Amino acid sequence: MDLYIRAVTLLSRAAGVVAALLIGLAVVVVCDMVFERYVLNLTTIWQIDVVTYSIVAATFVGSAYVLTMRGHVNVEVLPLHLRPRRRYWLALFTTLLALAFCLLLFVLCTQYWYTAYSESWRSNTVWRARLWIPYLSMPVGLGILVLQYVAELLSLVSGRTAPFGITNGAHGDGAMSVQTDPLSGERP
Repeated sequence: MDLYIRAVTLLSRAAGVVAALLIGLAVVVVCDMVFERYVLNLTTIWQIDVVTYSIVAATFVGSAYVLTMRGHVNVEVLPLHLRPRRRYWLALFTTLLALAFCLLLFVLCTQYWYTAYSESWRSNTVWRARLWIPYLSMPVGLGILVLQYVAELLSLVSGRTAPFGITNGAHGDGAMSVQTDPLSGERP
């Protein structure tokens, strides 16, 4: 189980690097587009598509990394006021619900990607990009996100991580603290 969790965490972090590179690519292409359009007075054909597809791909591909860092929007008011046992069950329920949602989205996006691939869909812009290429980021990113949710579920069920990363104080005074990531020692 530890090997699976470490491997998926490493994969999620690699996906985070890819997402950052995609955002960097989008920035460079925007700079190129501005230079070509306003300095060289040329028309831009492919730049807007590349920027759009890069940002969307970064969103999907980077989602698992955001989950490992607990960077998604999270309201901790309810978990902070629950007893540990109820906090555990709430974390289990929300993780299973998120996993089911992401798994369904993965299946639907994979079907959508396959349709774009098998029917040779192209963008309706001048560039006429093959849409299966940018659409591939949806099933890939969601697939990694599903694997990361399974790792989160395994960590929660096995007690490797505390529900919502919240642990009770060691002195029994009811004080709360945020747990560190057991794999890296960092705070999520």
